[in-house]
Amino acid sequence: MTNTVSMTPEMEALKTRLKATWNAGDYGHFATYLEAGALAFLDRLSIAPGTRMLDLGCGAGQIAIPAARAGVHVTGIDIAPQQIEQARIRAKAEGLDVTFEEGDAEMLPYADASFDLVVSLIGAMFAPRPDRVAAEMLRVCRPGGRIVMANWTPEGFLGQLFKLMGQHVPPSPLMPSPLLWGNEAIVRERLEAGSSELTLTKRHYPFNYPFGPAEVAEFFRTNYGPTNRAFAALDEVGQAALRRDLEALWTEHNQAGDGTTRYKAEFLEVVAVRADSPTVLA
Repeated sequence: MTNTVSMTPEMEALKTRLKATWNAGDYGHFATYLEAGALAFLDRLSIAPGTRMLDLGCGAGQIAIPAARAGVHVTGIDIAPQQIEQARIRAKAEGLDVTFEEGDAEMLPYADASFDLVVSLIGAMFAPRPDRVAAEMLRVCRPGGRIVMANWTPEGFLGQLFKLMGQHVPPSPLMPSPLLWGNEAIVRERLEAGSSELTLTKRHYPFNYPFGPAEVAEFFRTNYGPTNRAFAALDEVGQAALRRDLEALWTEHNQAGDGTTRYKAEFLEVVAVRADSPTVLA
């Protein structure tokens, strides 16, 4: 059965803000520089043709579309309608049969055991009720199927980026840190009871930009929803301070010395095998 969960007015308001955040900017353009890491993540999954795959927090289709090219039966779901529309346009242009739907990771509109593989590449970690996300991923995955996530770690570069933005624009008190999905002990608490196997591996995601740190800061401000909304919440003085801090962070971690920007962001790769009778939080 599909899951429906009631929400307080405060949670509904937070969800509305989150949708606006991820709908801001141009994620399709932003993700073009993330393709190498997305394809490496997808390649490690070794998905057989015909597999029923759910891409949770699918964005503009970074892994859904190449998986569909390989004969995987893909459904992508995301909270941001702009990103879903971008994914649909890309799939149509390639003549691919992919289902892209707007939806909530905490209330998936799918029957129990609908998928052989549930994947989230830096997506589901941003939902505000992680226990419900974990329960939903386990519910819609068939027994013996896999749940695979990639989540930024608190210690990694993207973890530092989100902490920096939080210093300028504090997050909602209803929103636990998404970076907890990059903490191994927390992930075990959320998924181990519903899994027959759970493997956690720290890896690095490549970020490569053909321009310098100052331009990277502007690129994030223009195209990446969370950064875009952080700037929008600040006055002129606050925006200047945030820009200085972002440029300093990228400059400090930049591994390139030729006027471009290159760095690696640590993430936790989570591979869970759904137990026959999982114990999950309702």
